[in-house]
Amino acid sequence: MSKKMTEYLGIGLGIGVVVGVAASIWYRKKATVDANLVLEKVKKSFLEEGPIEGAWIQYHQEPLQKFALKTKVYLGGITRLEDDEMIQYEFVADAYTGSVLDIYRLEN
Repeated sequence: MSKKMTEYLGIGLGIGVVVGVAASIWYRKKATVDANLVLEKVKKSFLEEGPIEGAWIQYHQEPLQKFALKTKVYLGGITRLEDDEMIQYEFVADAYTGSVLDIYRLEN
């Protein structure tokens, strides 16, 4: 192999590595947590305080902007029996991290 071909091969491999690393970083920034994993995390937290009757999560991500923060979120809910009354909670979870951003009790 000639010296020129070796140089071109080295440059090509270098560019390939840079593009691969950049694509990996971009993908991690754009990758979201599976909605089922988010729901399981929330259910696990509620189960620490007692049984739950039902749970749901919306698989479609919704955009959320609060002041300068822009993200995508999952909406979901938990139903449980408290003091012989069925109580519903809804939650908002960040789709990129799975972190619960808000949870609130629905009034009957």
